[in-house]
Amino acid sequence: MSTPLTVALLGCGTVGGAVLRLLGEQADDLAARIGRPVEVAGVAVRRPDRHPEVPPHLLTTDAHGLVTRDDVDLVVEVIGGIEPVRSLLLAAFEAGKSVVSANKALLAEDGSALHAAAAKAGVDLYYEAAVAGAIPMLRPLRESLAGDQLRRVVGIVNGTTNYILSRMAETGHGFTEALAEATELGYAEADPTADVDGFDAAAKAAILASLAFHTEVTAADVHREGISAITATDVARAAEIGCTVKLLAICERVVNGGGDSVAVRVHPAMIPTTHPLAAVGGAFNAVFVEAEAAGQLMFYGQGAGGDATASAVLGDLVAVARNRVAGVAGPGVTTYAGLPARPIAETPTRYHVGLDVADRPGVLATVAQEFARHGVSIATVRQDGHGDAATLVIVTHSAPDAALSATVDALRDMPAVRGVTSVLRVEGLS
Repeated sequence: MSTPLTVALLGCGTVGGAVLRLLGEQADDLAARIGRPVEVAGVAVRRPDRHPEVPPHLLTTDAHGLVTRDDVDLVVEVIGGIEPVRSLLLAAFEAGKSVVSANKALLAEDGSALHAAAAKAGVDLYYEAAVAGAIPMLRPLRESLAGDQLRRVVGIVNGTTNYILSRMAETGHGFTEALAEATELGYAEADPTADVDGFDAAAKAAILASLAFHTEVTAADVHREGISAITATDVARAAEIGCTVKLLAICERVVNGGGDSVAVRVHPAMIPTTHPLAAVGGAFNAVFVEAEAAGQLMFYGQGAGGDATASAVLGDLVAVARNRVAGVAGPGVTTYAGLPARPIAETPTRYHVGLDVADRPGVLATVAQEFARHGVSIATVRQDGHGDAATLVIVTHSAPDAALSATVDALRDMPAVRGVTSVLRVEGLS
């Protein structure tokens, strides 16, 4: 218990500041859990003058020098981004340091190389905080469910978009108004592109799929659509069929005659209000897992925020520190399955399509023929007339996404169709 383990902290923003504070507040408990005290050896930041809360002797702008110092045992990285972080983590591994990271973008782009570098050095790379904040999600996939066969992982993994869609459902407001409210309350960044265009969720989906299916999946393998095109009408029509709209990260192991593949996609979708994910409101996150032996599991909680994310960082820190004390490395990530990524065009899905059409005999039959021509079966149709026009709301059965997309393109060119007013995927309907 006498010799402390020393930690290099890279970054001291919202999450890094919370990590630094909790390391001090919980020092005695952490020492008891690990078996040795933990001390901060240094904090690397770009502008030391902006961090009066950090003791001056800990501050440095030389991140590389900090992570390679002989007296540093562990590295905690909460900077974000690709470079210089990738180079810093590789240098840390080469110097024999275990790493705790919250960097979803880097792990989604280059996780395989980072894991290989950590394994070569005999050290750990843990990153629970990279997905779903405080929710213990990644270690259950990597360790607790390692003896099971996972089939599907579906999650709400971005709090900003979930808050926006929840407010649209609650108030009837459009996307622009709900985004303005989220920005005012601090749920959305000044530049919300990474959130509302799905980049954040796609990086997290890549990490989830890699762990769930023992396959290297990068952000480039993830089909991505955001929520900026979702309208108040879309949300209202979802409610009419007992659904709500959520931005979902969907990771599936698809079984087919030519061999299994992995389909990973992020897009808004209608889900039934009876589905557990439908009740996840505000800025909360949740991940729904389907496994062959364990059945259905759900993980729910705070998906972001300084303290919540710091909780996940400290959990990983305790794990890698215990391994350090024991002189071992924890279980690594396996990619033995090597499953190919399935293109979105070949991925089975269902569509909800809204059409403004001329209100005259034969139009519905003509529309139905267009679906049949592309091999798409219709599950339900609702028609409402208003003057010389009508609204058709069609929900399809499952079909390859390419067939559904081609159908919608053909409908736009039909003389009887005045406009395609809504196209959303549907998940979870029987």
